[in-house]
Amino acid sequence: MERTLTILKPDCVRKQLIGAVIDKIERAGFRIVAMKKTKLTTETAGAFYAVHRERPFYGELVEFMSSGPCVPMILEKENAVEDFRKLIGATDPAEATEGTIRKLYADSKGENIVHGSDSDENAGIESSFFFSTEDAVRVDN
Repeated sequence: MERTLTILKPDCVRKQLIGAVIDKIERAGFRIVAMKKTKLTTETAGAFYAVHRERPFYGELVEFMSSGPCVPMILEKENAVEDFRKLIGATDPAEATEGTIRKLYADSKGENIVHGSDSDENAGIESSFFFSTEDAVRVDN
């Protein structure tokens, strides 16, 4: 089994879509290994998205991600990163495939409901940003 990190972003929480998005994730065969609701400060959001520091959208991204609560989750499934990227769809919901999470629920490229790790390496790095090893131990259901 492989793991990936997702974050249900502040717009998802604000629009009361947590349950709908989790349902879609679980129906796609993902198992939630760890989950919590948290509110990022501008400092923690900035640290998480530091890889984008030089990009023009960085400031807006940090402001948005610290604007309200979010729900980070570690997900588990074979081919987790690639399958999750397909499930969420393109960053811009106007370009996302029908039936994807972003096509269904996102309003814009900037407020696009959900984050998904883009590689196995980043999934590990990003997961450790939000969860300790003890948080993400395998629990068989």
